[in-house]
Amino acid sequence: MSGVHTQDGYRIRFDWGPVGAVASASDVLVVVDVLSFTTTLSVAADRGVPVVPCRWRDERATVLAREHRATLAVPRSAAGPGEVSLSPGTVRAAAGLARLVLPSPNGSAIAAAARVPVLGVSLRNRTAAAARIRTLLDAGRRITVVAAGERWPDGTLRPAVEDLWGAGALIAALPDDGRSPEAHAAAAAAGPVLADPAGMLHGCASGRELTAIGFGDDVDVAAELDAGTAVPVLEDGVFVPTAAAVPAAEG
Repeated sequence: MSGVHTQDGYRIRFDWGPVGAVASASDVLVVVDVLSFTTTLSVAADRGVPVVPCRWRDERATVLAREHRATLAVPRSAAGPGEVSLSPGTVRAAAGLARLVLPSPNGSAIAAAARVPVLGVSLRNRTAAAARIRTLLDAGRRITVVAAGERWPDGTLRPAVEDLWGAGALIAALPDDGRSPEAHAAAAAAGPVLADPAGMLHGCASGRELTAIGFGDDVDVAAELDAGTAVPVLEDGVFVPTAAAVPAAEG
């Protein structure tokens, strides 16, 4: 990728999906997957539960859970009473949850493939995350905020508006100085969701889809603007809900 496509020269950048995450030459990657990976991650972090992101939902996920002595989240539709899934309400309600392996085809996959420090951010913890990111910016780090997006049936990226809103809401809480035009555009898009989180999330395509299949409560949790206080940071393949330092940029 050329420098122009990596938004070189700007310290706050915005891009989409796995390809945008890989293209970034930043020092820190911020993953935003509002419905529902990073919302669920935020709920787990508020409970003090470490989360292992997983790009697969097959035997490899089972092996990963065994290696980490962790609970493996099951598909939403398969979760029985007391079982944990990608649904944030199940993480909030689960008893005795010590560590979680959380498969997700979008946000989790992006985080698991990253080669730089990763923060997980949703609307729930965007203010807490912004405070942390400001310290990174002050230390000279370059930040790329990646909207995870969803997938069309043919596997191509569907730019999901809820992730644009989540990314933009975070960027709007960061300094104006150093934003790329793409980051400015994302921040400008966040106004409606900041004014009416529940209404916008329930009204968008992904929110309507979740409600239609019986998971409207997931949308309600995602709309808990600024309710989360923990910022999950990926360390050695595990999102830890602490304020552990992000490694310094090279060079």
